Amino acid sequence: MSHAILQVTIRGRVQGIGYRAWLDHQARQCKLEGWVRNRGDGSVEALFAGPPTVVAEMVALCRHGPPSARVDSVTSETADDEQLKLRYAGERFSVLPTI
Repeated sequence: MSHAILQVTIRGRVQGIGYRAWLDHQARQCKLEGWVRNRGDGSVEALFAGPPTVVAEMVALCRHGPPSARVDSVTSETADDEQLKLRYAGERFSVLPTI
């Protein structure tokens, strides 16, 4: 089975409105591995790992976010298994603290 890992940064009105919780729910529904966290600059950062088509669909969902979000931009770059180690032990997908 093919496996893709992308690290994504979402900018706009994406903090303080439940974006991380929404993204966590979406990623779990899609059975993806990875994590999500807020960044000090006001953006949200996430890592998605799974089948390439499902990862691409998740990135597309990030462009809209929950109803209260205003997404200005979504950028993504290829990542590797090393970044997956940031998630909590025993979890497929983790909500990490803000950095």
